[in-house]
Amino acid sequence: MGSPEFHELQEHAEHGAHNPSMAPVSLTMAILAVALAIVSLLGHRAHTEEMLLQTQVSDRWAYYQAKNIRMHEDDVMADLASVMVTTDTQKAAQVRDKYKTEADRYRTDKNDIEAEAHQVEKETQLEGRRSDRFDLSEVFLEIALVVTSITRAIISAETPRGTADGGSGARQEQSPARGDLCQLCSSLWLRG
Repeated sequence: MGSPEFHELQEHAEHGAHNPSMAPVSLTMAILAVALAIVSLLGHRAHTEEMLLQTQVSDRWAYYQAKNIRMHEDDVMADLASVMVTTDTQKAAQVRDKYKTEADRYRTDKNDIEAEAHQVEKETQLEGRRSDRFDLSEVFLEIALVVTSITRAIISAETPRGTADGGSGARQEQSPARGDLCQLCSSLWLRG
């Protein structure tokens, strides 16, 4: 495992071994990173599913339009057959009935296809909302990672490398602003 990420994780682990106050923050960062990876993957899959459903909606409406065109053509042919003058009226009536029957069948098919298209549109909208929630979750997890990184940087800046107390046995004095932020972040993670 010669990847840069592995070496970075190993470096963080070694640093955490020297500074126990970093352990909760480092663990939180690791958990957030895993959660972010999972949410990101699920978000990508939700967007893919949304696109596939949108394609199905387009296909259904194209099929609906094709049935609608055929229905109108058969209606026109049935109307023409009813006004044509022929020598064989029985044959003309059969042709007219044939086109009328086909037009009625297309009308029924068209209504079924329209219902299916509306159903798939609803599924697409639902999947779109789901993918939006994953996107928002991803943003919040990234913000949480940034906050933990800032907390880690503050703790690292205030604690010399090697020991938690700087080797003197006494905790070093910290600025009020940094101390307040550290306390806030630490209390949030320890409560977690």
